[in-house]
Amino acid sequence: MKLYTYFRSSAAFRVRIALNLKGLKYQPLFVHLPKGEHRAAQYSEVNAQALLPTLELDDGTRLTQSLAIIEYLDEKHPEPRLIPKDAIARARVRSLALLVACEIHPLNNLRVLQHLKKALGQSQEQIDTWYRHWVADGLAKLEAEIRGGKGKFCHGDTPTMADCCLVPQIFNAKRYNSDLAPYPTTLRIFEACMKLEAFDRAQPSKQPDAE
Repeated sequence: MKLYTYFRSSAAFRVRIALNLKGLKYQPLFVHLPKGEHRAAQYSEVNAQALLPTLELDDGTRLTQSLAIIEYLDEKHPEPRLIPKDAIARARVRSLALLVACEIHPLNNLRVLQHLKKALGQSQEQIDTWYRHWVADGLAKLEAEIRGGKGKFCHGDTPTMADCCLVPQIFNAKRYNSDLAPYPTTLRIFEACMKLEAFDRAQPSKQPDAE
């Protein structure tokens, strides 16, 4: 398999974690987001959405959108499971993953931050304030969902797709100096994840394209 990735892409980070958890080998192909390589004509032939990640299977099939890719991996390689079999548990894990992927991340991804700067003329300080506001809003919701829950991770004692989403978001929050003290459960889970080799090996600083 080939994974089109960028070391700071949260969405690609999620898929790297999932691949590592399942022990699946892949060839990384690097697409530099700040340089706009994802908008190049050559990459548009790979992914018409001009987004990362893209997972290319051995037969040439290309899959897009991180959560769809993780669900595919879980169906094709079911052990260890990242999405529970039980319907209620499965819905909860998806809900937690979507809270990060659809409610927090889209407001703070690179294209939004670039639009704030280039089109709306916002200063870096204003952009950073925007970023921290929406991170705080989203993490408060996440903390409320997982506070008091049983288990070591977001759902139970083994990592799930929700943890694959949580960890990259915390990396980004730390990069922008967000105050994480109000989210002790979230941080506890983050720290538990980062003790696992699959999460640690997927982190941005350990990618071959890290700058």
